[in-house]
Amino acid sequence: MRLDDLRPSENVDDRRGEGYGGGGSFGPRMVFGGGLGLVVILISLFFGVDPTLLLNGAGPAPERQIRRDAGSCADNADCDFARRVIGSAEDVWSPLLAAQGVRFTPAVFTPYDYATPTGCGTGQSSAGPFYCPGDQHIYLDLSFFDELSQRFGAPGKFARAYVIAHEYGHHIQNLMGVMDRRGMGSYGPQSGAESESVRTELQADCYAGFWAFHANQQFRVIESGDVEGAIAAASGVGDDTLQKEGQGYVVPDSFTHGSSAQRVRWFQRGLDGGRVEVCDTFSARSL
Repeated sequence: MRLDDLRPSENVDDRRGEGYGGGGSFGPRMVFGGGLGLVVILISLFFGVDPTLLLNGAGPAPERQIRRDAGSCADNADCDFARRVIGSAEDVWSPLLAAQGVRFTPAVFTPYDYATPTGCGTGQSSAGPFYCPGDQHIYLDLSFFDELSQRFGAPGKFARAYVIAHEYGHHIQNLMGVMDRRGMGSYGPQSGAESESVRTELQADCYAGFWAFHANQQFRVIESGDVEGAIAAASGVGDDTLQKEGQGYVVPDSFTHGSSAQRVRWFQRGLDGGRVEVCDTFSARSL
């Protein structure tokens, strides 16, 4: 993946080294006001983990001052990489949303270690990268990049970019009102192969492909083998693949993110189409 022309985002709240240790726990039945906290649970399942690992308590985290530092991440290549992908997402999405009459506000990239307070409760790195609509932050423990390569069989920078672009896709959904319109329930994620949860996640996959299409047009980021790396990442985190790995069999009725084939298909649809309309998973008869 070619990074030369990518502008590092300045919307960074670097929390690495803070040593935050959140406490508390919750049971399996959760109620979230306005449906927004639920989205975090859906997104926490992006990598097939127990959502109770993500949030310790449903209440919002205390107000904190965002430390936007233009020089942040200079000490870490992975952090600098993520910051550049975030910057390219800002540059891609801002004019495209403006053309649709949607006001663009950037998400805040928040690298952290182990655990951190969020607008959706306490986030933990064991849940993987996630987006919180409550504070419009994308949270990422950079150690996840090693797991992406070793556990999910998706090495390479473009696979990492796909993950970040997927989370930025959830931010775009938030700005476009998708998370408000889709009437998500208040007691937990709706599951199943045709569920709102699956359609939400597949749209974020499509938006990741959409970002890749436009980022390549603007910045020529894609090099040989890059798309294959992103496809490997999308395939590696499909519900069926993760269920086979974890329990030895597949239960489509419990899907929350879509099968490997679906995730790959919708990523490629965004990558091939280049128009945001192709990502309307909610109107699609077949996923």
